[in-house]
Amino acid sequence: MAPLNDQHSLDDARHVLNNVFGFDDFRHAQAEVVEALLQGDHALAVMPTGAGKSMCFQIPAILNSTGLAVVVSPLVALMEDQVASLAVNDVAAVTINSSRDWESNAANWRRVAAGEIRLLYISPERLMTGRMLSALKNLPVGLIAVDEAHCISRWGPSFRPEYENLSALKEYFPAVPIAALTATADQATRNDIVDQLFNNAGHVIVSGFDRPNICISVTMRGSWKQQMLDFVKARSGKSGIVYCLSRKQTEEAALYLADQGMAALPYHAGMKKSDRWAHQDAFMNRTGVVIVATIAFGMGIDKSDVRYVLHTNLPGNVEAYYQEIGRAGRDGEPAEAHLLYGLDDIRMRRMFIDQDNGGDNYKRREHKRLDALIAYCESPTCRRHALLDYFGDNVAVDENCGNCDICLDPPELVDGAIIGGDILNAVHLTGQRFGAAHLIDVLRGAANEKIRKFAHEDLSCHGVAKEFSKDELRSIICQMVAAGFLQLDIEGHGGLSISAKGQNFSSGKFEFNYRKDQVHVSVKVIKKKKKIAHELSNQETGLFEALKQQRLTLARQQGVPAYVIFPDKTLIDMASRKPLNEDEFAMVHGVGDAKLKKFAVPFLTAIAHYFDANN
Repeated sequence: MAPLNDQHSLDDARHVLNNVFGFDDFRHAQAEVVEALLQGDHALAVMPTGAGKSMCFQIPAILNSTGLAVVVSPLVALMEDQVASLAVNDVAAVTINSSRDWESNAANWRRVAAGEIRLLYISPERLMTGRMLSALKNLPVGLIAVDEAHCISRWGPSFRPEYENLSALKEYFPAVPIAALTATADQATRNDIVDQLFNNAGHVIVSGFDRPNICISVTMRGSWKQQMLDFVKARSGKSGIVYCLSRKQTEEAALYLADQGMAALPYHAGMKKSDRWAHQDAFMNRTGVVIVATIAFGMGIDKSDVRYVLHTNLPGNVEAYYQEIGRAGRDGEPAEAHLLYGLDDIRMRRMFIDQDNGGDNYKRREHKRLDALIAYCESPTCRRHALLDYFGDNVAVDENCGNCDICLDPPELVDGAIIGGDILNAVHLTGQRFGAAHLIDVLRGAANEKIRKFAHEDLSCHGVAKEFSKDELRSIICQMVAAGFLQLDIEGHGGLSISAKGQNFSSGKFEFNYRKDQVHVSVKVIKKKKKIAHELSNQETGLFEALKQQRLTLARQQGVPAYVIFPDKTLIDMASRKPLNEDEFAMVHGVGDAKLKKFAVPFLTAIAHYFDANN
């Protein structure tokens, strides 16, 4: 395979990085990906959210002045935002997508065909048509980039059938290097991507999965609305995402938060497009908005100051969970990811897998992936270590990360031999067909109608666990399911039965220690915070807010998200440097040649006005 452009080196790439994008040097692993593509090799880059994956293919595309880079992206919003970001940096890029009218798409294609464009952003469905492929084969395509590449893999967290056809790209363009990029891929997913896109011939660059600025925590779900409200209220004024399992729950949760005075907006695929765009725009351009969403929201959302992600239900697997919490703290500042889960989640997720159209091998693998997430939730040791170990990144952190709920507040482990035996006995005596709620009533000695209907007040297990609260017993039962002593009736109503492992519980062959106080509301905002690069003084903080207002004004004038003008990190650097002229403005992090010409005057004017008003 021929090099993308044999006249260019990594030093040339650094020149583009500095002059176009305003950055001094590559971050870890970016250079390795760029170099592989410049040499004409395929490359899969697995890099955390916010690590700069897009730049890995944008810089080679800019250097390849005689060729076209085709970028495959799954979402219209993602394509539009990236094209807008490149346009601000005077990079010729266009998108052809379903949100644009025929005239706009036709005009963009004419520019592509005339050789005026460096990067063409397009969806997999539109790319993999005979007409488009034939047209592109007549053009000097020099690079193909597949963004969100995990979508091509049936083992990935967001498999999309339309991505499957991309496996034919290597036959249509055999001499063109392909870049595949994702933030989320375990070993099975990585192997599948490399096989489908590269025929197993390419570089695999994994830069590490750790996001040390995100404090991660998990708790049993009790009264989920109250838990959600307490969590969000304690973080009032900060931007956050609340993930719900269904559209109905999303609407219900957003309305509940709004009724309690929170700036909460729903987002799901069933809403009118205009409402979705309005809610997304409010979230992107205002501080303190809480977006309550299904997983339809998030991919490609480049908002750097999301301070928390709250899951009200268990995600489908570890990869999906990692991808979703990665939307917090993209600016590197402290952020939080909190997960609520319960037995209903486990039953529902098992049911989703069994009802899927995948074959037996697929279902077996997905059940194992769900097992891994449940084990993560029930882990008595460092959550970050357990999460990274899943991705094979087990040397990234110490056994105590100091920034998860387990490490910050180690749980008390209690010998569960007696209560575990009582629970198993209750399951057995009631016929191994009732759910947790009824079993808890039996164990606590309740005398309700259902207890009387089945004469369960006469059982020897009735009332043996009166000293435990309902929440405590619910937590212990969930931990017994996670440990494999109990199993859920997935297709029914969540009835519990004793597993083969549970049959041997009384023999002492297996040890069971449970964690106390699992049902609580994580209200306290984390105190242990990652030190930011520059602590702003009171005066600098005021200037930072003034710069944000100037950024918002410019963004609205140009019809782009605020971060396209400058990310917060650039404004923080600007507030600390306080540039007084264009030469000093050029030294600000993230200011390239194009942004220097476009934005030096308005931002220098804003700085001058701020000091005039505050001196």
